Amino acid sequence: MSAGAARRALGSTLVGSLCRWMDALLNAGERCLPGCSAPRGRAPVSPVPVAHDGYGRPMSLFGVLDRLSEVSAFDKPLETARTAVNTVLRPQAVRDLLHGTWLGHPLHPVLAQVPVGTWLSAGVLDAIPPARPAAALLIGTGVAAAVPTALCGAADWSEQDDAVRRLGAVHAVANTVALSLYVGSLVARAKGNGTLGRVLAYSGLGLAGGSAAIGGHMSYAQSSGANHAVPSARQLTTDWIDLGPLDDLAEGRPALRTGEGQGTPVALAVVRRGARVDVFIGACAHVGGPLAEGTVEEVRGAECLVCPWHGSAFDLDSGEPRRGPTAVAQERLEVRYEAGRVLARLPNRHAPK
Repeated sequence: MSAGAARRALGSTLVGSLCRWMDALLNAGERCLPGCSAPRGRAPVSPVPVAHDGYGRPMSLFGVLDRLSEVSAFDKPLETARTAVNTVLRPQAVRDLLHGTWLGHPLHPVLAQVPVGTWLSAGVLDAIPPARPAAALLIGTGVAAAVPTALCGAADWSEQDDAVRRLGAVHAVANTVALSLYVGSLVARAKGNGTLGRVLAYSGLGLAGGSAAIGGHMSYAQSSGANHAVPSARQLTTDWIDLGPLDDLAEGRPALRTGEGQGTPVALAVVRRGARVDVFIGACAHVGGPLAEGTVEEVRGAECLVCPWHGSAFDLDSGEPRRGPTAVAQERLEVRYEAGRVLARLPNRHAPK
């Protein structure tokens, strides 16, 4: 096949795939235009399906993504995939490595900068004929970095809620296709077909960019990877909170207490260890699980407060994570004692400016 024919065939395939994907997105948020009726004398016609925001306005791309995250049709195969990921990514130490628990920050977005950066840079070099040989090196670097990036993403994905996992599946499929296009680009270049290599690379760049937008939506709109304890901390008063008598707290067992918030009380998880009390924001940093319903366990040599939802373990002495899936520390309050009563308050970093 000639280079021109190959480009035309590839273009037809990509356009067809894009159309089918957009059809699926629109069907996920399918609605009918209000006020549609058949002209007099004619048979009624079916309204045109459109994705809109409930007020007749066209829905934004991210609105469509929100609707897509509500579609449960593929939950069963996604649960099978989640089980497979949890089976493959063992033992727990491997999972914690991929989560970024040791780093104190999710590892997936850190590694994702490598393929995104190298592929974008390769796109710039491909536009400059004398610099095109260097583009292949950058593409190869991105392909190599995509593997550990995908493993970190899979580990995080398997510990999220249903809505995030649904969009995460779209994100993963798009990234896989983009990676395949880049691998095809390297093969084409190695065979001397630079034109096809560039077409494949630019196609992969466009798809990877769209997938990155989905990943950003998961992070910013769905709070995937965010510290879920921080919103509660921001609502909590910065004054000292009276948590009651020390003698009312059971030894070595989390207890629920509340602090004054802005409109609603803020849950706190309180743990007594002899004459010492540790107090944390009650919502787990991972995805907001109720830490007051958790347990106190020894994890990797430290006494930890363990979340009942996904098993994240936080060091009682510091709040630092000792076991994932969390990658960030739990918000911990300062504690003092007066006349046998326990008082706690947020650290100064949370004081309003």
